[in-house]
Amino acid sequence: MNLIDVIEKESVKENLPEFGIGDTVKVYYKIKEGNKERIQGYEGTVIARKNGGVRENFTVRRVSFGVGVERTFPLHSPKIDKIEVLKRGKVRRAKLFYLRELSGKATNIKEQR
Repeated sequence: MNLIDVIEKESVKENLPEFGIGDTVKVYYKIKEGNKERIQGYEGTVIARKNGGVRENFTVRRVSFGVGVERTFPLHSPKIDKIEVLKRGKVRRAKLFYLRELSGKATNIKEQR
């Protein structure tokens, strides 16, 4: 095992929930304001997951005041406090970038039961 693998193994989080593309998640993210730190929730639909291992990222999309907002989070970042899966989505694609062109009820994803 080389040195990079050893260092990466130390920073992998073990307590992450299983979630996939199409799931509605709430990400609790630590934000630093001045010398204080607080936790802010970001709720939306997972539209993409990239890479693997320590370098894995996921993109969450939500509509805020009529404007689509996307945010990409590193999965194993120490700034992520926790991730809650609110709904499981049933989708047939690996990336849901087509949701960017849709609006209203057309963006609803079927719930997996």
